[in-house]
Amino acid sequence: MHIDFNASERSSLGVEMELEVVDLVTRELHSAASEVLAAMGRGHPGGEHPKAKHELFESTVEIITGVCTTVAEARADLEATLATLSGLCAPRGLALMCSGSHPFTHWATQQVSPNPRYHQLVDEMQWLARRLQIFGIHVHVGVRTAEKAIAIANGLLAYLPHLLALSASSPYWVGQDTGLASCRSKVFEGLPMAGLPHQMADWGEFERFMTTLLRSKAITSIREVWWDIRPHPDFGTVELRVCDGLPRLSEVASVAALTQCLVEWMDTAYDRGHPVAAPSAWVVRENKWKAARYGMEAELIVDEDGNLRPLRAELAELVDELAPVARRLGCGDELGQVRALVDDGPSYVRQRALVAAGAGMVDVVDALVEELRTDRPVGPRRAMVT
Repeated sequence: MHIDFNASERSSLGVEMELEVVDLVTRELHSAASEVLAAMGRGHPGGEHPKAKHELFESTVEIITGVCTTVAEARADLEATLATLSGLCAPRGLALMCSGSHPFTHWATQQVSPNPRYHQLVDEMQWLARRLQIFGIHVHVGVRTAEKAIAIANGLLAYLPHLLALSASSPYWVGQDTGLASCRSKVFEGLPMAGLPHQMADWGEFERFMTTLLRSKAITSIREVWWDIRPHPDFGTVELRVCDGLPRLSEVASVAALTQCLVEWMDTAYDRGHPVAAPSAWVVRENKWKAARYGMEAELIVDEDGNLRPLRAELAELVDELAPVARRLGCGDELGQVRALVDDGPSYVRQRALVAAGAGMVDVVDALVEELRTDRPVGPRRAMVT
């Protein structure tokens, strides 16, 4: 089967952000997406807002950017849609937040969105789909050829743990501390077509593999291949899907900058005849686990002999190496903020610090809501006062 790859402008950017809708009284997830999206869609063709849509459950709204050139443009795009959405939620006693998992709502209480595609997924996957009360950030970066998309997707495998650890925001599941920095990543891996991708030699192998999956009825559409990294033929992008939901737009911008710079860096290397090689599959799998379990405290395997290096040191070195690329792309400030995330700790660190200081799960929800609203991190003292 031939699959067209609709080439995109080099290093163009798109970001998707899955938001949790919460009740301000109970702080539980609340099934209100259809109501809010209907209000948001008034005046738009077909009654649908072009930058906000359903996800699997009625407690989730996904906002998406248009095709952007810079990280700053993508952030402004998200901010505008978020402001509209927030304005519709507040009068209904609802608020929005973004994290890999809700700290305490039970997945079994969730209502599936009305789209038949989602009901078909639940019917096929059963418990595996019912548990998908998880939320992520997806970053698309444009590339010009299908072969580049494969080479870059392979190269990005080395940096999955860096991006996962930076975004890790799901230490809690149904009110319990999982001991992981990102339980979302492990929940999502339960689906047969989610998690780590298969490494492809070229676009022809990708086409043959998708054909096999379709003929065997393992999937009904290539949209059902939910790998952590995947080529997106329709958009002409490499899509990075490994990240947990990020509570602050500044964090979203930092991860988007890191992703855009990595893709541009690899695109340039490909043009020079030096594509970035992917680590062995066992190294990729083990390093992803380390990032999910330990977050920023992980020690990554850096060679086939099993030698280790702190993830913090790896990230600091990576930011330095990508700095010239960031300057060319106009995202130097956003990439530089990765250092603050490394030093201060991602969301899972802040959430656990609240609980260690005596806060409860409701306080954690309040902190996540405030972080999205103000774009400022919430520490233990601030949370206990509020």
